[in-house]
Amino acid sequence: MTTPLKAAPKRRWAALAVLVGAVLLLAIDGTVLYLAVPSLTRDLAPTAAQVLWIGDIYSLALAGLLVTMGTLADRIGRKRLLLAGTTAFGLASLLAAFAPTAEALIAARLLLGVAGATIMPSTLSIIRNMFTDQAERTRAIAVWSAASAGGIALGPLVGGVLLERFWWGSVFLINVPIMIVLLVAGAILLPESRDPAPGRFDPLSAGLSMAAIVPLVYAVKHAVGSGFDTVTATCLTVGLVAGALFVRRQRRLPAPMIDVALFRNPAFSGSVLANFISIFALTGLLFFFSQYLQLARGLRPLLAGLAEMPATIASIVVVGLVGIAMSRLGRGRAIALGQALASVGLVLMAVAEGADNYLWLGLALVPVGLGVGLAMTLSTDAVVSAVPPRKAGSAASISETAYELGVALGIAILGSIVTLVYRKNLTIPDDLPTDTRSAVEDSLASAMNVLEPGSALAHAAQEAFVHAMQTTSVIAGVITALAAVVAWRTIPSPKQPADRDPTTSTSH
Repeated sequence: MTTPLKAAPKRRWAALAVLVGAVLLLAIDGTVLYLAVPSLTRDLAPTAAQVLWIGDIYSLALAGLLVTMGTLADRIGRKRLLLAGTTAFGLASLLAAFAPTAEALIAARLLLGVAGATIMPSTLSIIRNMFTDQAERTRAIAVWSAASAGGIALGPLVGGVLLERFWWGSVFLINVPIMIVLLVAGAILLPESRDPAPGRFDPLSAGLSMAAIVPLVYAVKHAVGSGFDTVTATCLTVGLVAGALFVRRQRRLPAPMIDVALFRNPAFSGSVLANFISIFALTGLLFFFSQYLQLARGLRPLLAGLAEMPATIASIVVVGLVGIAMSRLGRGRAIALGQALASVGLVLMAVAEGADNYLWLGLALVPVGLGVGLAMTLSTDAVVSAVPPRKAGSAASISETAYELGVALGIAILGSIVTLVYRKNLTIPDDLPTDTRSAVEDSLASAMNVLEPGSALAHAAQEAFVHAMQTTSVIAGVITALAAVVAWRTIPSPKQPADRDPTTSTSH
């Protein structure tokens, strides 16, 4: 089938509901596990490094495969690949729910990431091809982005509700019935589309893209946790060489996997960077924020999930503010405003994390949700609108690769900083037994499993963790502020009337 697609308005929006449901579930799955870390630590006894891998491997697999899957979707059919990925995601969820060991859970999360990589680019590219009217497309992408950003923040709430009644595996088991519904609805409602002239699929390019992304992410993760050593240097070298070869090959191919010339467009490259940094700061912090609420503030899982709701609600409210921000500021300035808001919120979180009253923390989460939601919506819209419809899968894969790289690197870097600062600020008595000492040094989650609640050492561990969260919040805020400057200077900001589609300035 060729693009663009024609469908009745009601059918288009019903199909959008299916796509939004898929991306919402994937986004929730990225963070739903965060609240379960304390309970799965009790059952599976993972090390601090394994906890990071359980959180990280999902996005690492997604980031490594999105480019390949996006171009594959253009060739074999986006609906076909999405439905196949949905089936695989449900099966992998079963494996994760009943994983008997930390290693088995990491392997299941890896399979979830592989399956998710077949779903994410297909959702955005189908939207790009269903909604040919520019104003409708902008609204559809805004809803898609709200589901993506809202799902990240909604994950802990879903996890909290499940963990109040069931074991930690329930956060994965809930995927199965939802995936069945999406599979049936998708088969009925979604139109098929593909690139009418995709060219030959290049396995070497696919291999080089993975060889570039995965070692680089691992190198950063390993360097933060273990320092710059031979492993770090080797992974950096492999990743950089593979990346250079990938770019060189794309420039020479008649039908490249990624049109690297797109990055010469400041609006495109700036938007990709904005998307990357926004999600880097948000997920890197949220991974440990749920543990902070439970282990340092003593909240039950459900209350901890509810405590994160201000960010969720704010990210959803953004849908109604996108048009206003675009008409008054233009794209670049609106993205910069979003990131500046998020930056302020992250710094306020650092202050509020040490306060006794939750009110200040809840208020700090509002600008974070508003800012990240606004920046993500507009940057995603810019990326997808910058290419012709037949290349929608490739553009979507670039946008989603930036997104998932942001998640993977956010957890790897900011999560490792939390661990390092926690250990640096923790003083452990010399007479503590070796096993207990190792558990306390490893992480706050393992420390609270072996220490007497309310003891002096337990209190000291909580204080050290709070200080680590505050430090990391400030670092994330500074990084997001720098991204706001980049967006302001690189992404064009022609003002548009409120009733016009903002993508006309960058669309083909």
